[in-house]
Amino acid sequence: MILLDKPYVSDFLQHTILENGYPALALSSKEELNLGGRLPLMNSEEAKDIIKRNEFPKVYTNSENSIDWIEKNLQKTKLPDIIDLFKDKVRFRRFLNKYYPDYFFEEIKLEDLLTVDASGYPFPVVLKPKVGFLSVGVHKIYSVEEWNKKVRKVENEIEKVSRLYPASVLNAGAFIVEKYIEGDEYAFDAYFGSNGEPVVLNIFKHFFSSEDDVSDRVYLSSGEIINKKLRPFTEFLDMLGNSADLKNVPLHVEVRITKDGKLFPIEVNPMRFGGWCTTADSTYLSYGFNSIEYFFNQQKPDWKTILSGRDDKLYSIIVLDNTTGYEPDEIKSFDYDQLLQHFEHPIELRKMNVADYHMFGFLFCETDRSNFREIEYILKSDLNEFIKV
Repeated sequence: MILLDKPYVSDFLQHTILENGYPALALSSKEELNLGGRLPLMNSEEAKDIIKRNEFPKVYTNSENSIDWIEKNLQKTKLPDIIDLFKDKVRFRRFLNKYYPDYFFEEIKLEDLLTVDASGYPFPVVLKPKVGFLSVGVHKIYSVEEWNKKVRKVENEIEKVSRLYPASVLNAGAFIVEKYIEGDEYAFDAYFGSNGEPVVLNIFKHFFSSEDDVSDRVYLSSGEIINKKLRPFTEFLDMLGNSADLKNVPLHVEVRITKDGKLFPIEVNPMRFGGWCTTADSTYLSYGFNSIEYFFNQQKPDWKTILSGRDDKLYSIIVLDNTTGYEPDEIKSFDYDQLLQHFEHPIELRKMNVADYHMFGFLFCETDRSNFREIEYILKSDLNEFIKV
């Protein structure tokens, strides 16, 4: 079963449903989701009856907005508890405590952020919503003196974007402050099969423009990245799956790797791959196989064959978030044609209304390894060169 909800359903996902005849349930109107008329959509009761036949049903969703429906309608399955384990960052940290006993974290209510005694925190720390999405409300903080400045900034951010997501996706009533882990950050899609075996479907390195950057601007995949990280990420999933009894669960995972090679999980997002139909679509655009089909068919990527001939290629997801310094209602237009001129091989551009989503869209690119400067350029750009105000 595939659950469809706002904010975005890609043409690729719709084609996947149509081509395979996957049963699907739309949790918002077809008009809001821009769905084609030929999709095999079910009604809610039919979907519930099918899903509840199994303790570990195969369910995939494009959006965390569907969590509300799952929690209300699928209590007889394992899905609501699996979702809560991972989406509640405090519960997740407590769950992992036996594997990371020295890792510092603390839960703080929103109303206590300005009055909490931060003097004992092991700075630098990261402050983030207890239940969050993308990098909304996430800040790296270096000192007690900086604490209050960043807290006020967090409050402003949350006020602007909280209307876009339900509380099950972004709940800023409570926050978690945790130790900042120095190291490289990665994101990857995976699933646990019906026998509990984990399968990694792609790997992206998350690039940042500076030490203070916590944005989602660039995620980059390559044969080198996949070959180096496939084994440790699979071993991490083995540990996770054995501890939480995970079966038939798709996941989008974010981790950091320290200089001495230790893996620290940042977050695990169940029931989906990368948000906004990004990483699964990028895997097909880059490597030619469909992650959603692989999940439902219980297939494993043959990475040796898939990566053959791609040694010099880099594949990126570029998030065109609004870093211009202007409010959406001050921005008259965005020059997408000028943007595309900066890239040697843009694969697909997805335009978004910045007033609705606080971003201009997503760009999927293929880049020759020798031309990494185009990635560095967009990573450091505030996008002001593309807008009119």
